[in-house]
Amino acid sequence: MSFKKYNQYPVVENITRKWPNNTITKAPIYCSVDLRDGNQALKDPLTIEQKVEYFQHLVDMGFKQIEVGYPSAGDTDYDFCRKIIEENLIPDDVYIQVLIPARKELIAKSVDALRGAKKTIFHIYNPTNEFQRRVVFNKTDEEIIQLAVEGMKEVINLTADFDGEVMYQYSAESFSQTDLPFAVKICNAVIDVVQPTSKNKMIVNLPNTLEACTPNIYADRIEWMCNNLQTRENIIVSVHPHNDRGTAVASAEMAILAGADRIEGTIFGNGERAGNLDLVTVIFNIHTQGIDAQIDLSNIDEIKTFIEEVTQIKTHIRHPYVGDMIFTAFSGGHQDAIKKGMEHYNESNKEKWTVPYLPMDPKDIKRDYEKVIRINSQSGKGGASFIVSEFLGINLSKNESIEFGKIVKEISDKKGLELSKNEIIEIYNNRFA
Repeated sequence: MSFKKYNQYPVVENITRKWPNNTITKAPIYCSVDLRDGNQALKDPLTIEQKVEYFQHLVDMGFKQIEVGYPSAGDTDYDFCRKIIEENLIPDDVYIQVLIPARKELIAKSVDALRGAKKTIFHIYNPTNEFQRRVVFNKTDEEIIQLAVEGMKEVINLTADFDGEVMYQYSAESFSQTDLPFAVKICNAVIDVVQPTSKNKMIVNLPNTLEACTPNIYADRIEWMCNNLQTRENIIVSVHPHNDRGTAVASAEMAILAGADRIEGTIFGNGERAGNLDLVTVIFNIHTQGIDAQIDLSNIDEIKTFIEEVTQIKTHIRHPYVGDMIFTAFSGGHQDAIKKGMEHYNESNKEKWTVPYLPMDPKDIKRDYEKVIRINSQSGKGGASFIVSEFLGINLSKNESIEFGKIVKEISDKKGLELSKNEIIEIYNNRFA
């Protein structure tokens, strides 16, 4: 019985939680980590040229914070940073962020990589969970805190002469496996070093480095931290959910309810193991709640094509909002509801989208309705008559719809295949026109 070797994740004790009564009313701050976290998870990491093109896509989408690399890890990331700075490829309102281990010997190269940039975020981290403290690093709690403190002091010292705007970020890297009293202790120690103000805030990042609990417990942990971080009003609380349990999106959304101001993730959730938070899903979730998501994904199919080419990772056909078949219905019952919903939406000139089974209007991402209803042996009369109505402009009567649906269903059943739009129109023209 192998399940007996696993411990249940601990709940947060003695918390009067407020987040379940909250709602998301505005977009969070987004930070894309595609070029660092996503890149390191690729079989073939991106070249400098690919990173430049990827960076431009992220800028065009509207991301204002982009983690561009890990300059201390190799020349490619360092040279990429220098290229986008020296060739003025960074818009004035975009922060570029680099990840730095809290080790003095690695900090100098990372600082040099960003010299000359107008807006920078220096992201210091060290693992904080009990196992890594005791077994991996063989250090006391105070020694682990000192690593973070000395690392941040070194970054601040080396960036003192920067002309541009500098922000500092600290990650308790394995926050998801760190006991809360130690997590808040080490974060507050780093906050003491940075001394953030209302005008010069710092970022405290609380990653679900290994997603190991249900999203509600993660939200409890975020709310607890928000209640116990000192000078909270001067802190941007950030989360970095991974997807090991398949609930990164839920964890991010609940973390926002619990007080998080910022989320880190990647396009389509590429990342180590089961992946990172999928920013695209979160953004569309916000969009479909009638909130300005602040990111332009209207050309998401073009973005998808590019990312699939450079990452060599195909997007699942059922990926929320973006998969090739995400708006597709074969079921007769679904098709009938969609057909009637579309007719009502068009005829009543409704401002609010209420079409059954379609969480958003496919035209929001420049898709037409051809792939919404597809016809096979599982389809009914509504689907076939929708095709005729949508593409021929002919509205069939109820009896005509029933008769035409039977004919289409019989032909599809006999073939054992889906019928294309053109095949259905040809059947109509041959039998009814």
